[in-house]
Amino acid sequence: MLLFPYQPAGLRYYTVNKIESYIRTIPDYPKKGIQFRDVSTLFQDPRGFRMAVDMLLHPYAGQPIDKVAALEARGFILGGAIAHQLSVGFVPIRKQGKLPGETMHEDYTLEYGEATMEIHVDAIEKGERVLLVDDLIATGGTCEAGIKLLQRSGANIVGSAFIIDLPALGGKKLIESLGVDVHILCEFDGD
Repeated sequence: MLLFPYQPAGLRYYTVNKIESYIRTIPDYPKKGIQFRDVSTLFQDPRGFRMAVDMLLHPYAGQPIDKVAALEARGFILGGAIAHQLSVGFVPIRKQGKLPGETMHEDYTLEYGEATMEIHVDAIEKGERVLLVDDLIATGGTCEAGIKLLQRSGANIVGSAFIIDLPALGGKKLIESLGVDVHILCEFDGD
């Protein structure tokens, strides 16, 4: 049985190498005490990047998906690759003031203040099945804003997919409480 329209090269390789081995940890960035999980090392490795895209799609294989939506900024890298692989449209969910044309917005809380995410009002047609992707889920605030925007757009969110979860920060539970399935590839302790 094929998981995708074609058989990804090196499926056995996926069972040997874990996605975590491609992710670099940078201590004390962006501030002291934070362990920054850097996915750029994953993206720059052709096998690692391909593995991540295939693994993010795996639970949704065979399901009809009309569009892939992704959160700014690293989510765009994954979202574009996944949309291309599925031959569907891509919808960017951006920080306030970055999209031309008419938008709708959703405010969300950050550790020290608030921010706003936006989506074009015509990005989603009512009833379209949308997969939401990003690189990392921490507190879930950005993703929550993205989910609310997609719901207000009339999307049927089939699920959300992330490379990394930081379970201590509770983002996965927040997203699940909104009724959205969460698929993650790996977890890291702490923040």
